[in-house]
Amino acid sequence: MLSYFLRRLVLVVPTFIGVTILIFAITRFVPGGPVERMLANMHSQGDGGGSLSMSGTNSALSEEQIQELNAFYGLDKPVHVAYLEWITNLAKLDLGESTRYYEPVTDMIAERLPVSLFYGGMTFFISYFISIPLGYYKALKHGSVFDSLSSVAIFVGYALPGYVVGVLLITLFSYHLEWTPMGGFTSDDFEDYELVSEQVKDIMWHAILPLVCYLIGDFATLTMTMKNNLMENLSADYIRTAIAKGLPFKQAVRKHALRNSLIPIASHFGNSLLFFMTGAFLIEVIFNIDGIGLLGYESIMERDYPVVMGIVAINAILLLIGNIISDICVALVDPRVKFGS
Repeated sequence: MLSYFLRRLVLVVPTFIGVTILIFAITRFVPGGPVERMLANMHSQGDGGGSLSMSGTNSALSEEQIQELNAFYGLDKPVHVAYLEWITNLAKLDLGESTRYYEPVTDMIAERLPVSLFYGGMTFFISYFISIPLGYYKALKHGSVFDSLSSVAIFVGYALPGYVVGVLLITLFSYHLEWTPMGGFTSDDFEDYELVSEQVKDIMWHAILPLVCYLIGDFATLTMTMKNNLMENLSADYIRTAIAKGLPFKQAVRKHALRNSLIPIASHFGNSLLFFMTGAFLIEVIFNIDGIGLLGYESIMERDYPVVMGIVAINAILLLIGNIISDICVALVDPRVKFGS
């Protein structure tokens, strides 16, 4: 097993390089880079919002000045040279500097990381600690009123995207009823609270609606996966044989069917690492949560490519490591899994 995971770790490097090369090339070839964005802003300020022709004829800067800007942002280099420079700096834990704020990308991500860790951690623990028991109970009560009503609610929630639910929740609870804030991570007077309990209450008050949006999709998937797999195992021959030999039904479920039903859940466990980092772009935009999801969205819209590449690099590493963790979880849950040497 050790040799298998070592090989998986070795494969992380070429896979990571392939993903980052693809994204880096896309950022270079799509129109509207940081220089074009700067020229468009200058032009709109000069004529009151008119559009800019990218040919350079309507620009307030000369071609020589534009070339100097491209050199300043590192856009004058060939793609392969620029990528080698970026990957070399990444090996030194240097993600570059934002072309929009002129701040180190590492500092910008670290500043927003606690917000994303909070929502990612809450989403992760709530979804697993509720979905698994709920799916277990739904499987045992299959066909009951509780099972039917909860399934309807789960499928309705799964069918609605999180950002659509966010708009509905803000409209109802924040705008009409005024029960919850319109958005943000904390109140404006958060620093004035003297008690930690008051600060925690304020954070949770702001987090109620966003957490509902984060949970709604993955919660439905985990619950139905748990229920369907447990029902499949309950109808298997080995459970019938165990019950026929005198093993009580509840013990047969807990000792045999439940563990086998956790295998698909375990395979999804490692990928949940992305909860702790990315969140959801549109949900953070709707609720104005200053996390990494909102930072990534603004960076894409503003063509802030160093920030985009920094977030992509971190997400790619988390996803690749998450896949390995998923394999480990499956091996721990299912003793039948044997990885070749």
